[in-house]
Amino acid sequence: MRKLLNTLYVTSTDNYLSRDGENVVILAEQAEKFRIPIHNLEAIITFGYTGASPGLMHLCAERGVALTFLNEHGGFRARIQGKTSGNVLLRRKQYKFSDGPEALQIAKRMIQAKVINSRTVINRAIRDYGEQDKSSQLQPIAVELKRLSHMVIHVDNLDTLRGVEGEAAKHYFSGMNELILTEKKAFMMTTRNRRPPKDRINALLSFLYTMLRLDVQAALETVGLDPAVGFLHRDRPGRASLALDLMEELRPYLADRLALTLINRKQISPKSFIIKENGAVLLSDEGRNIVLSSWQQRKKEEIRHPFLDETIEVGLIPYAQALLLARFIRGDIEDYPPYLWK
Repeated sequence: MRKLLNTLYVTSTDNYLSRDGENVVILAEQAEKFRIPIHNLEAIITFGYTGASPGLMHLCAERGVALTFLNEHGGFRARIQGKTSGNVLLRRKQYKFSDGPEALQIAKRMIQAKVINSRTVINRAIRDYGEQDKSSQLQPIAVELKRLSHMVIHVDNLDTLRGVEGEAAKHYFSGMNELILTEKKAFMMTTRNRRPPKDRINALLSFLYTMLRLDVQAALETVGLDPAVGFLHRDRPGRASLALDLMEELRPYLADRLALTLINRKQISPKSFIIKENGAVLLSDEGRNIVLSSWQQRKKEEIRHPFLDETIEVGLIPYAQALLLARFIRGDIEDYPPYLWK
């Protein structure tokens, strides 16, 4: 299994990224602020209008370090990457799968895992909170999610599968307010919304989903798959459809759970968000730094992968799943085993 390297997050807009030999150097007002050897990094993610030298871009492309530019609130702007990696035969087979019956097979595995993992979030809350009123409100959601996870097995087309996934998401997010234990009024969710998010919990989830998508996309490229050609999400110019597919099963465990932890442990507060005049809610600079720090710490935790039966760092789960997907497409294993949180 690959070693988990670091992701360098550059959050200050007055920084400039440059190269000094095999080192990434961050400058502020012409003075060196930070440096790190390129071999210690797997990705660099910048927020705002941070500049980068052509020399650094060349170094990142040469060493396979993804350099991603986001706006100050996590919206995607651009990404620098090197030559396309992987076996062309693997990608050819991926393209055939995307147009064949295998697309439904893979998509069903991913969505069923998403529903099951969502139900695990609900069941853990029922077990941990132990409040009768709260349990009575969450229990019906767990029952519905169980029913829908079984329904996925019998779906015979992608449109129906998308409908089941949407119904499951509606039930799951209807219980989100019951999972929040502190500052309930400030973090109240009326419905799942985005572009832009209209409340604090949606702003937090959207930001974490962006971080997860970037990690999943990098993992897919590492194993040689094309992130743009998926099985569930329709092809669209500029969309990393396969990354969106694969991250479905990982959202509850990697993103939703962290969002709830940050709120319930009071690591993030209502003051960590900015409310715009148009009603959009975004993370402040301070809030974004808190989330990024917690995201990095979470990725360093270790788990036992249920299929590989190996102890790996949480941050390597996207890579492990991308590797298993590539193995299935190549024909090395009989089916794609999604990540199931136990």
